[in-house]
Amino acid sequence: MLTSRRTFVASSALMVAATLSAPVALAAPDAWPASKPITLIVPFSAGGNVDTTARLIGQKLGERLKQAVVVDNVPGAGGVLGVSKAVKSPADGYTLLMGFDGPISIAQLVNSAVRYDAERDLIPVGLVTIAPVVAVARPGLPAHNLSELIALARSKPGSLTYATSGVGTMLHLSMEMLQEHAKVKLVHVPYRGGAQITSDVMGGQVDVGMLVTTSATPMIQQKKLEGLGVTSAKRIEAIPQVPTFGETPELKGFDLNTWTGLFAPSKTPPAVVTRLASELDAVLRLPEVRKRLEDGGATPGSGTPASFAQFLQKEKQGYAQIVKSAHIQAE
Repeated sequence: MLTSRRTFVASSALMVAATLSAPVALAAPDAWPASKPITLIVPFSAGGNVDTTARLIGQKLGERLKQAVVVDNVPGAGGVLGVSKAVKSPADGYTLLMGFDGPISIAQLVNSAVRYDAERDLIPVGLVTIAPVVAVARPGLPAHNLSELIALARSKPGSLTYATSGVGTMLHLSMEMLQEHAKVKLVHVPYRGGAQITSDVMGGQVDVGMLVTTSATPMIQQKKLEGLGVTSAKRIEAIPQVPTFGETPELKGFDLNTWTGLFAPSKTPPAVVTRLASELDAVLRLPEVRKRLEDGGATPGSGTPASFAQFLQKEKQGYAQIVKSAHIQAE
């Protein structure tokens, strides 16, 4: 096994106490939300998978809270800039963050310049999605699966390029794991978001793009990009023709997934976090929301803060092992 299967952990009363430790006196349950917009920070450019998910969830949350939810795209540094803005925002329930694995759980492991501590500076509200990474090829690349890509990379060491959304993102880690176990070397080209990766892979500026299924699935279905493999243990129903990484002999047992989740700045009142978690859970149960997420190759998560906190702790332990074995550091 390259990594163990990520599983969602059941909630516990102990984690509730650890997660929701802010003082109640900051706000009463009926004092929020008031008549002003809620800002949802997205640490990615518009059009990528995190942005698409955030806009869907933000719209439905706004409907339930009877408030406007305004998306604020803050791309850069693999999501670190957006998270940095979120942790510095007032903890009043009017600034939220659609976080994901890279800047929340991995950035500190690979970059000593990251000043925030997600466990200290953010409160987990709920897991929104779990989704695998997809490797896609530019038009005309003489490789139609991962075995052929590995063979091509071996014949042209250091000449093939691959795009991700930044150093230390799960997209980056997944390709680093592939290279480590297949004993090949490709050139990493970091981008600011999935939309730019898609555009440049389609245009032939880079050979391979690493994308989350929510970004890659429509392009593969429309035959604009060719899927080489998905990082999950099983194939994805929306794109069943794309094999798993684990089906390639050099990558047997590969199982790695990305996630997105809703966060609030630390010291956000517990009553607000509890309400947000309840509303998020209701949103994730809506049939139209589940369908849109699943059609994009993602699995809807849960809105429980305690179980999400446990999930984050377990995931970070796994990321630390990958970073260490692949010798990943900020460029």
